[in-house]
Amino acid sequence: MREARRTTLKDIAVSLGVSVNTVSRALADKDNVGVETRTRVKEEAERLGYVPNSTARSLVLGSATTLGMVITNPSNPFYAQLISAMEQHCRKHGYSLLLMATEENLANERRAAEELLRRGVDGVLVVAVQEGAEHWRRFRSAGVPLVLINRDVPELNTDLVGVDHVRGGYEAARHAIAQGARKIYFLEEDLRVSSVADRVEGYRRAMAESGLSMEPDSVIKVPTRRLEQSAMPWDPSEAYRLAREVLRTEQRPLAFVAGNDYFALGVYRVAEEAGLKIPKDVLVVGYGGHPFAPYVIPTMTTVELPATEIGVSAVDHMLRRLRRPAAGGAPEKILLPPRLVVRASSGGNGT
Repeated sequence: MREARRTTLKDIAVSLGVSVNTVSRALADKDNVGVETRTRVKEEAERLGYVPNSTARSLVLGSATTLGMVITNPSNPFYAQLISAMEQHCRKHGYSLLLMATEENLANERRAAEELLRRGVDGVLVVAVQEGAEHWRRFRSAGVPLVLINRDVPELNTDLVGVDHVRGGYEAARHAIAQGARKIYFLEEDLRVSSVADRVEGYRRAMAESGLSMEPDSVIKVPTRRLEQSAMPWDPSEAYRLAREVLRTEQRPLAFVAGNDYFALGVYRVAEEAGLKIPKDVLVVGYGGHPFAPYVIPTMTTVELPATEIGVSAVDHMLRRLRRPAAGGAPEKILLPPRLVVRASSGGNGT
């Protein structure tokens, strides 16, 4: 038996006596198509069983065997490693991974959500911008599982797999304190997301536990670089400028704990220009475990993040939800521990 032919835009156009372009614009809700025409086109498309190419396979098979992945900043080495681990693990289980980047832009995130809904993906894994939730609630309403990665959106009340950033910030600060620093500045990105807030919370806990004072300027917010409304990759320049202001007036012993290793590089340059030795005059602790950390001079102490483990765990969690869609159960919060790697920049042995 010959396989049934799928309805095309041309079929709808011929049936209604309009152009293919008009049909396409009506289905896409373009402004230059009248309300009556748009209604007729949509009704005829439904009657003829028209399905856009991107979702036809999912309707035929009953599953798209595709997971959506929405990421904020793919240039971040942590997220690059995360994406690679997730893609490999998806492939192992017969799924494709459809990647979309938002660059910390809410409008981009909403467009990504709309596109994933249109494509009929089985589930979505999201590093959220954290400025809205309505577009993600649509997936819940449609019965499409949603797993957040590394950033929580409490109002969604959904699964989360990420890093224990409170612990990471705490261990970084505690290490600097144990090395003798009594004034510790925390360089962190000026971004209102849970991962940033958690690292600062960990730092504050370590300082309070040690009885060390925290001045209002102890947490230094490094402006997020943007091109129009989209965030750009991290750059040491702003951290360099802010750390230079501190070192002009600050007495030692002191330390800088950075929210990422790129900001720590800015401190390296400031110290060199000021004639200060790391770690003799100033301690530096980075965050992220970026590839260059063992190769700068002196080698950089940093908090390594379990990107591969998070990627695998997130995909596994999604697959469990897909295999048992009726099981329900309370949302799970899985936070994996980071690892402090001590090197020369904080007085370690440099290995």
